Amino acid sequence: MRFIIYGAGGVGGVIGAQLAKSGEEVVLIARGAHLDALQREGLRYETPFGDEQLAIPAVGHPGEIAPGRDDVFVLTCKSQHTLTVLEDLRASHGDRVPVVCCQNGVANERMAQRRFANVYAMLVYLPAQLLEPGRIQCHAKRKSGVLDVGTYPGGTDPRCEAIAERFSSANLSVKPDAAVMRLKYQKLLVNLNNALEAITPKSDERQAVLREMKAEGRACFAAAGIDCASDEEAAARRAGVLEMGEIPGVERQGGSSRQSLLRATGDIEADYLNGEITSLGRRWSVPTPANAVVQGLSVELARSKGAPGSLSIDRVRSLIEAQRATV
Repeated sequence: MRFIIYGAGGVGGVIGAQLAKSGEEVVLIARGAHLDALQREGLRYETPFGDEQLAIPAVGHPGEIAPGRDDVFVLTCKSQHTLTVLEDLRASHGDRVPVVCCQNGVANERMAQRRFANVYAMLVYLPAQLLEPGRIQCHAKRKSGVLDVGTYPGGTDPRCEAIAERFSSANLSVKPDAAVMRLKYQKLLVNLNNALEAITPKSDERQAVLREMKAEGRACFAAAGIDCASDEEAAARRAGVLEMGEIPGVERQGGSSRQSLLRATGDIEADYLNGEITSLGRRWSVPTPANAVVQGLSVELARSKGAPGSLSIDRVRSLIEAQRATV
């Protein structure tokens, strides 16, 4: 089995590094300056356990990879890039290759299943960051991540078992889970904070807005009949498995959306996180002013390449109240 990590940024880089260190065959797909650094110098991988330089094959497009019989493509790109990634993969490797959506949100699996016959959903709890080309950090000090996997939309199969076994041997906690989408919907509620954390400074008031966004999400799930794991169930899955540690000289910079603003990428994942809630709200007539405002502000700030934390929480709350008044 060869693992091709499509989108070898923070999460993908950690998974690729852990698999390669355990002896698995791995290829990374990356782009831009990050790809240049990977090809020139290898992957600098920093964890609480040490600082390593790993030579892992890296390419810029799946068409550069000769097809293998037991290839598994693990998608770790952000959701706003998924359609392009899927189209490039189908054009180069056909529609039968296994595609594992190791991504935040719940829209990627739907996009993949329109194009591929063998689609897998993978939960993502993994504290990774990429702030400069070729250099990735993971602050986890026990298991490097929790990445349960199942067939989409539900069930498991022998490939799930094999993926879980290989990943688990690479210090990643992975269980086959026939209902893994329940956990992915719970993680979606957690990830509603990504955009808010990215655009506003840390404050108690920010937590109040997050509570509003989560309440909107739960109301949408109830209206749509979506089965979502409880916070307690998700916490129990991570307990004693995923813990944060220290990397000397490396500060944790926040979630993936804040990292997008720090790197001035020009885009952000909010349309597939907060936007999932606003979409459900429009479909099921559930008001979602908090998610809609945070979604819009974060997309605008990313497009203008604004600085993270540059919007006041008072402005956010004012816009939410104004939108709520129009409902």
